[in-house]
Amino acid sequence: MTPLVAEPVPGLPEIGAGDDLAGLIAGAGVPIGARDVVVVSQKVVSKAEGRVVRLADVAPGPEARSLAERLGKEPELVQLVLDESVEVLRAERGVLIVRTRHGLVCANAGVDRSNVPGSGSACLLPLDPDASARRLRAALPGRPAVVIADSFGRAWRLGQADVAIGCAGLAPLDDRRGSADHEGRILEASVDAIADQAASAAALVRDKAGREAAAIVRGLERFVTDDDGPGAAAIIRPRAEDLFT
Repeated sequence: MTPLVAEPVPGLPEIGAGDDLAGLIAGAGVPIGARDVVVVSQKVVSKAEGRVVRLADVAPGPEARSLAERLGKEPELVQLVLDESVEVLRAERGVLIVRTRHGLVCANAGVDRSNVPGSGSACLLPLDPDASARRLRAALPGRPAVVIADSFGRAWRLGQADVAIGCAGLAPLDDRRGSADHEGRILEASVDAIADQAASAAALVRDKAGREAAAIVRGLERFVTDDDGPGAAAIIRPRAEDLFT
């Protein structure tokens, strides 16, 4: 089996709205093969797509003000979270857990102020992360697979791990149900989250406090596809199967 290798893409500048993110990644001097996976941080994709909002331009409504007072958060930030959400699942202990318009269940709808220039702005998730991944893939030489990654907390476990919120050209799941293990037992629940694992592998070599907003993951050729595929939307558990939210 091909070894798995992850290499950061160094030296990307501060990204602004309208910047050619694909061109900057391709020109950074790290070789990218057509069967490699380019993992890109959600933050720089959002910045390039103009998804940075000044809090001074946000008018909080009554619900946002009430939640902000209860949770100890800024009303403007809470309003952004509500605007990006279709459902508030938990609002306690200073945390807002929501279901976003994309179907993601996460803290604060992915609204984030880290690594955003200035103290009065916040970054939102891309409007359609899978579409963002498809555009990046089409613009990169050789059309390698693309994963857009973001850090998520995990229920029942401490710490954060990067997951795929968008992908193109990579099978997001490897369904091994129906195959046999080495003892001949039929697997009934083995579905590997390939795109999430690629995102996490890339996170191990990126300096998130610096300018390493992308990494190249090699060794996943067997999961790279010629077509763009179903995207990371295929990873989201259907509501009918959700036992907890």
